[in-house]
Amino acid sequence: MAAESLSQRLVAEAIGSLLLTATVVGSGIMGERLAVGNAAIALLANTASTVAVLAALIGLLAPVSGAHFNPVVSLVEALRRRLKPGHAGAYVLVQIVGCCAGTVLAHAMFGIDLLQASSHARSGVAQWLAEGVATFGLMLIVVGHRTPRDATWMVAAWIGAAYWFTSSTSFANPAITVARSLTDTFSGIRATDVPGFVAAQLAGALAALPTAHVLFGAPSGVEAAH
Repeated sequence: MAAESLSQRLVAEAIGSLLLTATVVGSGIMGERLAVGNAAIALLANTASTVAVLAALIGLLAPVSGAHFNPVVSLVEALRRRLKPGHAGAYVLVQIVGCCAGTVLAHAMFGIDLLQASSHARSGVAQWLAEGVATFGLMLIVVGHRTPRDATWMVAAWIGAAYWFTSSTSFANPAITVARSLTDTFSGIRATDVPGFVAAQLAGALAALPTAHVLFGAPSGVEAAH
């Protein structure tokens, strides 16, 4: 990845973040419409689409930017001195912009209002704990995976599983959390609930660092993740 210019890496992060969020939001809309009130079927459709696009985007873009698509991944890579602080800040900016643009794109594809204020309540200790656990597991994979191929399937598999075993349905990504506050569809979250989710995600990511050090020491895996 070192051979790629910063501009190439930022474009990759922006495109990956946009397409990931468009998939999360768009598959939620499609799933809800087709499920006719069956939330389990809608969530299953949402999960399958997210798993598939994660694997595809990580496999495609990891050689360019590391395929972070997630501010906590970039933060952890900066703390591990694998990403310059200034570059990490640029990553986070394009991730947030890309994710928000992905929500707008999903709305446009389904012919609904481009910007919406979500009314979906997602708050409370149980959901914050769930976000911490989802992000903790994700970051263990980011730090501990051994090959790029491992990262591709392990990240996708973890997020797919966490959709179902966490009460929050595993956002595990501050940029997507912000973007999902802009949709009042299946995958939305109220803007007032965003800070609690982001705080829990940051806590989970930071808790994963010392745990990964104990488990893996100094892993040699390349940068890649959700």
